[in-house]
Amino acid sequence: MSERVRRAVCPGSYDPVTLGHLDVIGRAAALHDEVVVAVLHNPAKAGTFTVAERVGFVEHAVAAAGLAGRVRVEAFADRLLVDVCRDVGADVVVKGLRGGTDFAYELPMALMNRHLTGVETVFLPGEPSFGHVSSSLVKEVVRYGGDVGGLVPDEVRDALVDRVRPPG
Repeated sequence: MSERVRRAVCPGSYDPVTLGHLDVIGRAAALHDEVVVAVLHNPAKAGTFTVAERVGFVEHAVAAAGLAGRVRVEAFADRLLVDVCRDVGADVVVKGLRGGTDFAYELPMALMNRHLTGVETVFLPGEPSFGHVSSSLVKEVVRYGGDVGGLVPDEVRDALVDRVRPPG
């Protein structure tokens, strides 16, 4: 008799993926048989990067970290997270937390997901060295000429400089 695959979903917009995201994805992969990185997007909203670019950045970073066999990346639009979990056969959501503000934001959603379908949310504390890193802050720093090396994969840093830094 085969055991059931323990599959988790790590959801986010990943616009762009940061090393904090990758830390949580890697630790989730150590706890589960498979992790599905769900790149969630709303087609009515324009992101900094296209969905295909976001998926590509995450796939490259996952491969570089040696996690390609345990982590897969898929895009989902206009869906409840619990429906994504059902579709991929996951019974747990893994979310990284940088601090108390993240917990206060994430807890009501975790409780609603459990209410809707019974899916549980596991919170992983983020690596403290990335506690100040968010996708939106990284984009703002680049926009004003700051260096985000060591906060995002190099490929993402270069793409951000090309995309959001004004010339001059």
